[in-house]
Amino acid sequence: METSPSSNQFVVQFWGVRGSVPAPGKDTVRYGGNTSCIEMRIDGKRLIFDAGTGLQMLGQQLQAQMPVEAYMFFTHYHWDHIQGFPFFTPAFIRGNSFKIHGALPPDAESIQEHFIERILHPNSPVPLEGMQADLNFYEIVCGENFKLDDIKIETGPLNHPNTAMGYRVTWNGHSVFYCTDTEHFPDRIDENVLELAQGADVLIYDAMYTDEEYHNPKSPKIGWGHSTWQEGVKVAKEAGVKQLVIFHHDPTHHDDFLDEMAVKVRGAFPNSVLAREGLILDVLKSGTPVAV
Repeated sequence: METSPSSNQFVVQFWGVRGSVPAPGKDTVRYGGNTSCIEMRIDGKRLIFDAGTGLQMLGQQLQAQMPVEAYMFFTHYHWDHIQGFPFFTPAFIRGNSFKIHGALPPDAESIQEHFIERILHPNSPVPLEGMQADLNFYEIVCGENFKLDDIKIETGPLNHPNTAMGYRVTWNGHSVFYCTDTEHFPDRIDENVLELAQGADVLIYDAMYTDEEYHNPKSPKIGWGHSTWQEGVKVAKEAGVKQLVIFHHDPTHHDDFLDEMAVKVRGAFPNSVLAREGLILDVLKSGTPVAV
C-alpha cells in the first residue's frame, strides 16, 4: 500500500508495538519486537505518535519519500517511547521538517531543551549538528484540545508513573484514541479514558498484561502503569468503540502466546485485533485491516 499521505484518507500504521524494551528474535517475528511507534496518515498529513525503536523502521521507509513533513506527538518520555529518535534518519537530512509536540516535563525549561539535552545529547552517537532537518517544538498542556487544519486532537491524562497523555484524533467524523501506558483502576473505568474513547472508530489500548499476570500473587504487576486486555474490552464496550486494538505487548509475550490471546480477545469483543508491525487500519471503514 502507498505510504505517502493522500487526501480523503485516514489510516493508522503500526511500526512498533512492544512495551518496555525491544524484543527481537525468532519468537517475535509475526508481531514484531520494536517498541512503541504508530503513524496516522490523514487527509494529506502525516502524524507520528511516540518514537520507540519502531520509528527507525518508519524512517527507513520515509527516505524514499523525501522531503518529509510530519507532526510528532509524545505520550511521555520513558525509554520505550523515545529510544528511536536519535536514530531517525530523516531528522538528519536537510529539507525535512518535523513539528514535535509533547507535555513539558516537570523539571525541564522547554520541550526543545528536554529533547536536546536529555534525549539526544547523552544518547545519540551522531553529533547533534548532524540533525539538519527543521525541528520545531511545541508544548501541549495535558487536557487541552487543538486543531491541525480540519484534524481535531483532544488530549487527556493517563494513569502512569511520571504521567502520560492520551490522544484522540478526529477527522471527517471519524476518531482514533491512542491510549497507551495507562493502568486501570480497581473499582471503576478511568473517567478520562472513557471520555476520550466514547464512540471512537478505533481504540488503541495498552494491554501489556493479562488479568492473570496482573494479579499474579507471586509477581503482581499492580502499580506498574499498564493494563490488561480484559480491561480494554470493558472500556471498548462501555464507550461504544467500533474496533479495539490490543497494543504495547509485553516483551516476554511470544507470537504463539499472542495468537492465543487474539482468540480470547475476539471471543470477548469480536471486532478486535492485536497490533503487529506493518498492520494498517482503514479508519474510514471502522478500523478494517488493509491488505499489504
